[in-house]
Amino acid sequence: MRHPSLFKIRENGYFGFMDSRGEVVIAPQYLDAGAFHNGFVPVQLNGQWVPADTLGRLLLKKFYRYIGPFEQGLARVQVVRRWGYINQQGDEVIRPFYDIAHDFSEGLAAVAVDGHAGFIQTDGKFAIRPVFSETGSFQHGLAPACTDGQWGFVDKSGVFAIAPQWDRAFPFQGDVAVVIRGERWGLADRSGREKIAPQFSFVKGHAHGEFFDGMALAYRDGKYGFVNQQGDIAVEPMFDLAGDYGEGLALVEINGAYGYIDKSGKLVIMPKFEDAGVFSEGLAQVRVNGRWGYIDTEGKIVIPALFEEVWPFSNGLARVVSEGKWQYIDRFGGIVWKET
Repeated sequence: MRHPSLFKIRENGYFGFMDSRGEVVIAPQYLDAGAFHNGFVPVQLNGQWVPADTLGRLLLKKFYRYIGPFEQGLARVQVVRRWGYINQQGDEVIRPFYDIAHDFSEGLAAVAVDGHAGFIQTDGKFAIRPVFSETGSFQHGLAPACTDGQWGFVDKSGVFAIAPQWDRAFPFQGDVAVVIRGERWGLADRSGREKIAPQFSFVKGHAHGEFFDGMALAYRDGKYGFVNQQGDIAVEPMFDLAGDYGEGLALVEINGAYGYIDKSGKLVIMPKFEDAGVFSEGLAQVRVNGRWGYIDTEGKIVIPALFEEVWPFSNGLARVVSEGKWQYIDRFGGIVWKET
């Protein structure tokens, strides 16, 4: 089911949503709001959260400390310290019982209670008994699981298809999964073979091993490069700083200036910007003389650098800040909506 694109807006410190034409659909009235996903958004009332649909109707049956995204018709919710699940009518269909709960994926959710982790079905019954110390989400029929301090991957029968051998493991992304040994991460394939032995470091504030546009940032010996989802080092770590790929291009820093490389590591937009962002819908944010604008994939500035803050384009619009006020602009820089 396709849901309309709605954009978060702000007025007088309150948040609401507009459509792509700039028409207000949900009046700004909430102290905070998340992002729409599968037709619902968490909004904040009195310091607690409640889901709202695309018409602004609240599933006001109970308030929660946290509401996750709806996946497979259910969203995880937190009451005090325990986690349960609600359906799209706001009914608590799996009571808050778990110490840890993940989103549903492939019909199962990873949960833990009293130090024992397993997987439940959408009816709340255990499909895989809680015999592990930790677990992660199923992707492509396999899920990370830990026993006796070592991580491997189980199939949907709960049997280890890849034997525990790592200090940590994360859900598969395509045909590879991030695995950790010591303080380093690498990639393993679905047979359990290490495609890239753990060798990359973690840097605070950066995602590691998370793939965007088929590529993931990799940091080694003080430099940034990229690995691909086939499990190859696609771009050797050689850059002072780098950002995620988007539409085949990634920002890199060379001698204090930012430009863009393609997936082979070739420099295609020369480093001449003070800062830069990810390409989305053919445009990327760049900073020139302390202000932000947008360039196209040839490096040409197509929306002048006039803004204090900017976000990537999504569904034809981008949020920007001008003189402290939110605005939404179209691909030509035209103002679709602005905060009064």
